[in-house]
Amino acid sequence: MDNRSPSDYRIGFLLNPIAGLGGRVGLKGTDGVIEEALRRGAVPIAPERARQFFETLFRLVPAASNARWITCPAPMGAGITQAAGITAEVLPMTLDAPTTAMNTREAVKLLLESKVDLIVFCGGDGTARDILDALPDPNAVLVLGIPAGVKMYSGIFAFSAAAAAGVVADWLLGATQVQDFEVMDADEKAIREDRFAVKLYGYIRGPLVPARMQGGKMVSPSSIDEQENQEAVARTVIEKMVPGDWYILGPGTTVRVLADQLGMAKTLLGVDLYREGIIHRDVNEQQLLEKVTDFLHAWIVVSPIGHQGMLFGRGNQQISPDIIRRIPPEQIIVIATHSKVNSLAERGLHVDTGDPEVDRMLSGYIRVLVDYRTWRMLKVKNGTQ
Repeated sequence: MDNRSPSDYRIGFLLNPIAGLGGRVGLKGTDGVIEEALRRGAVPIAPERARQFFETLFRLVPAASNARWITCPAPMGAGITQAAGITAEVLPMTLDAPTTAMNTREAVKLLLESKVDLIVFCGGDGTARDILDALPDPNAVLVLGIPAGVKMYSGIFAFSAAAAAGVVADWLLGATQVQDFEVMDADEKAIREDRFAVKLYGYIRGPLVPARMQGGKMVSPSSIDEQENQEAVARTVIEKMVPGDWYILGPGTTVRVLADQLGMAKTLLGVDLYREGIIHRDVNEQQLLEKVTDFLHAWIVVSPIGHQGMLFGRGNQQISPDIIRRIPPEQIIVIATHSKVNSLAERGLHVDTGDPEVDRMLSGYIRVLVDYRTWRMLKVKNGTQ
């Protein structure tokens, strides 16, 4: 147990203000497509995630505001810390417009020179990768991610902004362990071309609270048993489909097998919309709102991310809180094979839509279709649990 008080800690905070811009507009990332994301009407989400983090942290540990916070100039941190009521030290650096990976790397080097005990960042996998690049070695400082990107396959992220606050609260109280977490390298160009191209980039050391950390994504197995299991799940969904209703199909191999059984060509990594033999591929939030004429007769079909157990908020932000609110909860169909459910272990299912009210609405026990006409009851946790 650490006997230090919060005022004895030095915490670095940096925000990637463009993280997550491509999510709801269907760009599957933000790297290299900022202008296109803005043209499609994307709005920043990272500042709100950071606000939720500080609000929760100070509710859990009011004395956390007494820590020595060191941050970047606005829009990479100073505006957020000021709004949170923190008198933070601002790093002497000049930012590009829009901000760049070089800004993140420079910030990390300056934070290390300031001898911070922990770097809390708000961003996505690309931000985690930039931080790792800037470290002289992976053990130079503890790092924790507030999820604000589109996919976030890396294990360094907490389940949500509120969960990240819980990790920092436990860390300040000396109640965490330390572990090396995966940083994943996602080729966003390939992903936008519907090719899954993700590999291990390296490891970063961070504070560990197992119930609050998402862990890295696990790729679905490709065995014959797995394929047969996916087909059995698909047959059950098809048998129960309501003629004339809309079906919003989330990303992933399990949902794509369902589309295959319908004779439709579905995207692997996008959100598609199906109705009576017609499929609209790779739709974004606005297109869903325009094309679905009656949400009371719409269904969502999603499969959790392997090992992480995330249902909403990772790679399927096109299915936004606004859309989820419009659809009756009983018309959300969760499908997963036995192996995927078993990979979740005690993690269970999670939601992180960015809207606490919707996350609470989705929480509780839900039926998961795991085989032909076979369901299991699994608990869905939101970011505050």
